[in-house]
Amino acid sequence: MRIAVGSTNPVKIKATENVFKKFFSDVEVFGVGVRSKKQPIGMKETIEGAISRAEQALTHGDLGVGIEAGLVEIPYSATGYFDIQFCAIKDKSGLTTLGCGMGFEYPKAVIEEVFKGKEVGEVMEKISGIKEIGRKIGAIGFLSKGVIDRVSLTEQAVISALIPRINKELYML
Repeated sequence: MRIAVGSTNPVKIKATENVFKKFFSDVEVFGVGVRSKKQPIGMKETIEGAISRAEQALTHGDLGVGIEAGLVEIPYSATGYFDIQFCAIKDKSGLTTLGCGMGFEYPKAVIEEVFKGKEVGEVMEKISGIKEIGRKIGAIGFLSKGVIDRVSLTEQAVISALIPRINKELYML
């Protein structure tokens, strides 16, 4: 089975490969460059971004996987927003399954800069001093002091999106 990830980010590719190899024996996971929009704000934009990535990747494999992180409004949180990663898995029949990982808050200064037009990665690089942080440990790795890295965080979203596919009888797929 050929799994095309709608990204060239090694973190997204590795997380997808780690998850698929837990459930399937014969998989090839690879990344493809896709068009993406600006930093998604809100659940709808973030999910649409993941679906768009999966659709673009699907032309290269048996399954297309799209992973997108966005700022989602969360009531009662200190900043009003969590970073939540969504995964969309799309197959040639048109079926799309979705999942997400845990959410976490950025410092208020990050949220403020994003609403001024900057990307989260750009702001987190400046705060952390880690170039291309999103292609490495991610903001979660820096903020959690290394307890959770971006690969682990991304795996949660991919597993969640795979749940209906590995339990087809329960989901009547």
